[in-house]
Amino acid sequence: MLANSSRASSPSLRVFSATIHSSFSLRPNSNTASSVRSHVVRCRFFSSTAARMAPPKSAYGFLDFVNASPTPYHAVATSAALFEEAGFKLIRERDNWASVVQPGGKYYLTRNGSSIVAFAVGGKWKPGNPIGMIGAHTDSPCLRVKPASKKSAHGFQQVGVELYGGGLWHTWFDRDLSVAGRVLVKDADGNFIQKLVKVDKPILRVPTLAIHLHRQSNFDPNKEDELLPILGLVEKELNKPAEAAPESAATEENAEAAADFQPLKAMTDRHHSQFLSVVASAAGISSPSDIVDFELILYDTQPSCLGGLNDEFIFSARLDNLNMTYCSVMGLISSVSSSETVLDNDTSIRLISCFDHEEIGSLSAHGADSNLLPAILRRLSVIPSLNVDSTSAGPISETAFEQTLATSFLVSADMAHSVHPNYAGKYETNHRPEMNKGTVIKVNANQRYATNSPGIVLLQEVARRNKVPLQVFVVRNDSPCGSTIGPMLSAKLGVRTLDLGNPQLSMHSIRETGGSWDVEHAIGLFRGFLEMYGELEGKIFVD
Repeated sequence: MLANSSRASSPSLRVFSATIHSSFSLRPNSNTASSVRSHVVRCRFFSSTAARMAPPKSAYGFLDFVNASPTPYHAVATSAALFEEAGFKLIRERDNWASVVQPGGKYYLTRNGSSIVAFAVGGKWKPGNPIGMIGAHTDSPCLRVKPASKKSAHGFQQVGVELYGGGLWHTWFDRDLSVAGRVLVKDADGNFIQKLVKVDKPILRVPTLAIHLHRQSNFDPNKEDELLPILGLVEKELNKPAEAAPESAATEENAEAAADFQPLKAMTDRHHSQFLSVVASAAGISSPSDIVDFELILYDTQPSCLGGLNDEFIFSARLDNLNMTYCSVMGLISSVSSSETVLDNDTSIRLISCFDHEEIGSLSAHGADSNLLPAILRRLSVIPSLNVDSTSAGPISETAFEQTLATSFLVSADMAHSVHPNYAGKYETNHRPEMNKGTVIKVNANQRYATNSPGIVLLQEVARRNKVPLQVFVVRNDSPCGSTIGPMLSAKLGVRTLDLGNPQLSMHSIRETGGSWDVEHAIGLFRGFLEMYGELEGKIFVD
């Protein structure tokens, strides 16, 4: 992993990204997060000389984070490791929280291994009090290996892939690609466990057609037939079975095992055998036949790095939206670890939620349009106060959940567009965000974003107190507008919401560009929001 053209990756994160093995409820080794966690610093104010200064430590922290997180599963594992190191306790949705979650405590949970929620309960919390929330997402447009991926044509082995989200697919051509994700393995006790896998070696490539054979000026490949990676050459030594079958006579036990009903074709029938061997080796699995199933994502093996004359840029995959995921995680961690903050005196709960499946609409069991956040808020809204005499205290109000929603606030954090110097005419004249000039508040009159004036006033006050710059963005009236998890969660919960994100170029490309100082800006803004919301909530109230 590079922080610039000469900065090597830390050994701990190289090992971490390749060898995390876990059950479905992930408890990572907190030591693996040390190189990321070490970069948490308090946000500095922006000045006109910032572009000429050395990049902030948080920019290097983000590089470590994104390089260790080629998939949503890895992003959640890396985030969980950071929370573990910061003293957050793993809890599970299936457990009873009544005697576990208490005021003054710090907790996190995962769902499906691809969504994560973390929160810190103020020491002066009471049922029905407000919750300051930040929502982001862990997924990015990508190519995913199909359930039956084995293909070959004209002497080449190929891997069938499925498009996920709305990517700039032409950017995936001629890149050094590999796979990462999770595999499911049956252990000796008959349990099916999840193991994370990241193959560091480039093994796949989608080659372009030579210009001599394609003279057209447009480049619009067929997504089924022409966006197909090559894996290797069809030769005997490359196409041999992953495991040789024993030649001994079949015993009665072997005959009985062979008669077992198999609902699906074996993995070795659906995928190239050597491909399975590479995946099994990277996952630390002794035999490819131990793989019951997998969910694998293609990723670019070129590490994220800093660039530009003064390292003012971040050149990276998955800026949308791991940049906001990282800033959310670090904003929460720094809000409960800074010396100025006394969580014991807070009357609110500080919460972040990073969802999977935003890029495909969020309608899944672990997306933002699920019951994940509403269910957690309902459980948190009735956490009893500390030092309450049960004999004298009245019952918790039956409307505590609704009271909490009415007083809470959600910051929907998803990346924003920086002005493009070559296409400035695509932007509204007075709304052209610049890199390293601060996080961008996103406004849309048609509610593609959920921002309104009270929310702007709130975030502006947080930014003023923390000396963090902000920008504002709307699209041109003759331009389409994307959307985020903000409107859907605002409508589902009735919670006041604001949409924002750091500015970037080449959104949904395999290689995007952001600002190194904007990482620092967003962490400072999120930390300040989570620290101050309990105090500010009552001062900016519109019923």
